[in-house]
Amino acid sequence: MSLNKQELFDKLAASIVDMDEDLTIELSNKVIAEGVDAYEAIVNGLTVGMNQAGKLFDEEEYFVPELLMCSDAMYAGLNLLKPHIKVNSHETKRKAVIGVIEGDTHDIGKNLVKIMLETGGYDVIDLGRDIAPDTFVERAKEENAEFIFISTLMTTTMEGMSEVVEILKEQKIREDYKVLIGGGPVSQSYADKIGADGYAENAAEAVKLANNIAAAYGNEL
Repeated sequence: MSLNKQELFDKLAASIVDMDEDLTIELSNKVIAEGVDAYEAIVNGLTVGMNQAGKLFDEEEYFVPELLMCSDAMYAGLNLLKPHIKVNSHETKRKAVIGVIEGDTHDIGKNLVKIMLETGGYDVIDLGRDIAPDTFVERAKEENAEFIFISTLMTTTMEGMSEVVEILKEQKIREDYKVLIGGGPVSQSYADKIGADGYAENAAEAVKLANNIAAAYGNEL
């Protein structure tokens, strides 16, 4: 019996939480075979499942081995679905640098945001993880980027996000870049406190936020 679209997405999400890589592959192939939108399957299936796994990790129901198995399943699905995404075409792609702040090596969330941005038509320079605040600024300048995306899953490294904003101010180039932050311990109130341009709870929201900012500023960015 054929599943409807939402049931397929729900099962995809559950396969990630259940660490069932084989089922994730099977369901991803079903998405492709039935002509279901691959981007929707990633956002409403794989990403939802990975976010749920992240919450279980935060609640100490899952630990690093379980989280790695969830991410293996997620990436198996992504590898199948990504070639089938209809990428938005832009005459000039907006450019963003993205990375995990210094002291933190958790990059699953950052990787999801990168994928969502790329499929949304952005040119993304991935700095990686454990990146010093000044490196974000220097690379943004070198690449002529418009956005700086910073993530962390650790409260002990959040201060580094603030340092990025402060360096931009010190160099009198704050207005040249939109700084967007995210990650488990981060919130909108923290973004407001450090003077970031926005906060996104998940990868899909990060793209929406960037698009809204780009639309609001138009050609000024």
